[in-house]
Amino acid sequence: MLEVALKRNRRIKKSLFIVFALFVLLTARIGFIQFVQGEELQTKAYVQQTMDRNINPKRGTIFDATGKVVLAMSATVETVTINPTNIAKENKEKVAREFANIFNLDYETTLKKVEKRSSIETIVKRVDKDKTNQLREWLEKNEITNGVNIDEDTKRYYPYNSLASHVIGFCGTDNQGLDGIELTYDSDLKGEKGKIAKIADGKGGGLLDEGEEYTPAIQGKDLVLSINMSAQAIVEKYLKEACIDNKCTDGGSILVMNPKTGDIIAMANYPDYNLNEPFEPNTDELKQVWETLSTGEKNTARQKTWRNKAIADSYEPGSVFKLLTASAAIEEGIATTDKEGAYNCGGGIEVGGVRIRCWRYYRPHGMQSLRQALMNSCNPVFIGLRPKDRKTKVL
Repeated sequence: MLEVALKRNRRIKKSLFIVFALFVLLTARIGFIQFVQGEELQTKAYVQQTMDRNINPKRGTIFDATGKVVLAMSATVETVTINPTNIAKENKEKVAREFANIFNLDYETTLKKVEKRSSIETIVKRVDKDKTNQLREWLEKNEITNGVNIDEDTKRYYPYNSLASHVIGFCGTDNQGLDGIELTYDSDLKGEKGKIAKIADGKGGGLLDEGEEYTPAIQGKDLVLSINMSAQAIVEKYLKEACIDNKCTDGGSILVMNPKTGDIIAMANYPDYNLNEPFEPNTDELKQVWETLSTGEKNTARQKTWRNKAIADSYEPGSVFKLLTASAAIEEGIATTDKEGAYNCGGGIEVGGVRIRCWRYYRPHGMQSLRQALMNSCNPVFIGLRPKDRKTKVL
């Protein structure tokens, strides 16, 4: 009996030791989770238990130099999302069909979204309120109160379509600037996103009674350009006429600057494009072949359309610089504007042993005033403008 008792005691001691060891290990594990991993796990739990819906901010307005003419603006629209697990099984098909009818969507694709086992799916972005109001009425009529979210959003509009298109640029589907001023000042124009957050269970249902937490979006900053809308419209009109009349196959560019401040009053390129439809073909020639082009060819055509040649391409100033030469000569008293026969074009001029010809070297302009030389774009006259103590050989 004594031996049996001793064996029993040894088993009890072993069992107690094992229990104690397990208790120590569990305590150590709990301590590790609580104090070492606590902050990380708390963050993960918050992410898993909260369901956020972003609210896009209203993008800043772009004005012309007067501060009154709106060149780009954001209008209030709405975005429809769903929590598929919160939509009753018997309602899924008719909800998908109504989405397809109201927003002109593919029914099968929409049904797949409605039947997904996910926390949130986007049905349609940036639609007008008349469409979402139609959806609200249908949901109320069919007593569907859970799973469909209609949130405020913004959409970019350009009131003058193609006016100053290469200057202003445009935005993408997520309201981010993709080109021009919209891209350059995107960080100022875009504002800060808001959100709607709620504590949810695995199916997307609410866990707390507080409801949704609303953090408003912060509107982007407005921007005033040096571009004057009236001057821009006039420049674009006559640039288009000049390119068409002179059959300029590579288009054309015009810049108008305030010489006292350096402000760009107008900047135009032809052909331009519609800022409200920047991904569509912009010329009749492109429209005719658009559907036959590959994706790569379409992207190349778009990049060429969006390119602001006035600042992206390099040009030699050429005869345009003669205006500066003439202005400097008049200001310094080297030349007068309308003195008849003050200058002679013999077809060319020699500078440093090199003969530079006039464009009409075969029939020289002969004697002319500075004004006439400017009208004739006569190289020898402007090369020969100099102080009286310097000599250049006219040929």
